[in-house]
Amino acid sequence: MPIPAIQGAGEVSPYLGETLITGGVVTALFPGLRGFFVQDPGGDGNPATSDGIFVYLNDTPRPAGLSVGRRITLKATVAEFNGLTELTNPGSITLREGGSLPSPVDIRLPLQAGDTLERYEGMLVRIVSPMTVVQNTLLGRYGQLTLSAGGRLETPTNRHPPGSAAARALAEANRRHLLVLDDGASVQNPTPPPYLDTQGRVRAGDTLGAPLIGVLDQGPVGTGSPAAAGYRLHPTEAPQLRHSTPRPERPAAVGGTHRVAAFNVHNYFNGDGLGGGFPTPRGAASPAAFARQQGKIIAALKTIDADVVGLVEIENDPGDTGTPALHDLVNALNAEMGAGTYAAVPDPADGTGTDEIRVALIYKPGRLALVGAALSDPAPVNTRPPLAQAFATREGERFSVIVNHFKSKHCAGATGADRDQGDGQACYAARRSAQARQLKVFADRVAAASGSNRILLIGDLNAYGQEDPVRLLTAGGFVDLLARRRPPSYSYLFDGEAGYLDHALASAALTPRVRGVTHWHINADEPPFLDYRQEPGQPSCTGCASGAAATPPATPYRSSDHDPLLLGLDLARRPARQRP
Repeated sequence: MPIPAIQGAGEVSPYLGETLITGGVVTALFPGLRGFFVQDPGGDGNPATSDGIFVYLNDTPRPAGLSVGRRITLKATVAEFNGLTELTNPGSITLREGGSLPSPVDIRLPLQAGDTLERYEGMLVRIVSPMTVVQNTLLGRYGQLTLSAGGRLETPTNRHPPGSAAARALAEANRRHLLVLDDGASVQNPTPPPYLDTQGRVRAGDTLGAPLIGVLDQGPVGTGSPAAAGYRLHPTEAPQLRHSTPRPERPAAVGGTHRVAAFNVHNYFNGDGLGGGFPTPRGAASPAAFARQQGKIIAALKTIDADVVGLVEIENDPGDTGTPALHDLVNALNAEMGAGTYAAVPDPADGTGTDEIRVALIYKPGRLALVGAALSDPAPVNTRPPLAQAFATREGERFSVIVNHFKSKHCAGATGADRDQGDGQACYAARRSAQARQLKVFADRVAAASGSNRILLIGDLNAYGQEDPVRLLTAGGFVDLLARRRPPSYSYLFDGEAGYLDHALASAALTPRVRGVTHWHINADEPPFLDYRQEPGQPSCTGCASGAAATPPATPYRSSDHDPLLLGLDLARRPARQRP
């Protein structure tokens, strides 16, 4: 039976479960996949059917003399696995004389609407489109890089309203641009991870310097659990990665007289919250992992050097009999930058909520004074109460900062309107919208208490730029300071798409004082295995390529999974107008 007939024109072989005799030329041997690929050298001339197929050996010994370019015949059973048509349980593999390796078939991405890569499954192919790394989340776990044709991809709801025709069209177009570059193995936690440069790096935004040549199959891709099946290229020639997105040494200049930052510190827990040690409920599993985490965060905060910093995902430990996490972080920062450089805004009278994590504010007492007490909003709708503090410059100019962390997009426990509505916002969109409405009420309270309408909303809203919570806040008079930036802003990557979850919105009274806003791309573009965790699936990069750790604790890179945000405010006192 010819291979194209076995593959058929559909996603499932018409001969599923049957034992057949077929043959072709071996195009690729991958011991890590426990099998090899074979292709009909002539094909059937039908572009709807693939000429190649994967032979799964499992524990069957590979025949001596089996090599790339060798012609074979075999008897095996047709099966489907994760969307891949394959031949299993080969009862016999016979080596034949002659045979030559077929030329790779050229593929250009993005695909046309309605087209798929199914007709190339199992074949030797050449991806001739320029490709960009858009995700490295699974590099350490599965040896995979997600690539896109034509550059980086934007999260549809970062640009268009949820559920809109434009958002749906962008989501569909994004899918047609994607391909996963795999490593020819099925092992988890490859050591070292593939595709790293001599310094152990590969960043989202890096590009491929030559066409990709390899065989195409299907298997688990993406960050879901269980992972969705998708098309993967196993290279038969080493890919040539160009490091097109060098690590930025510092944030872009934002101007102004004072700087405000927002930083998701990725579960900064310095103990169990009760005065005990490690492992912590959500953060570091060991003192060594915590030292790595703290060193990275301190290096980032030192370089950011903001006058006010809103912290997200720091341990909520009011009952800690030791040093609470917030004060531990301030102590470590001051040990690096000088005694008294930073201080923590005292906890509000209404408390910090009951969640394991909280938001917090730190500031430079030498640059700003506190005006009144901190305020929080304990309204039941708030997953983590927002925290507000009014500040005054030395000249007496006042403004208030409210740091937030809205309900996440994870679906655990979601019911009713909080379930995924299929509009691109994932779960708990209704809850986040209610939190946005409540935040507007709280902001009015903060303005009244501080005597100033200069309000800045910062933090992780768990909503992209055009999602409902952000639109509700802008409809309520706040200005999204990131909305008009081009290229589009991003602070987070998910399944190959980039958008900003970390926001800065200013009241109408404060907006004229904003001089610049930026995200510092030190985290989202970096592979997760470089972060602080020492857990299964997060391999250390010790021994990667150069034989040394890729990111020593003193560097800020992958200090979190979100990029920090920084903005500049011009708070210089302006002379009063003189009457003519």
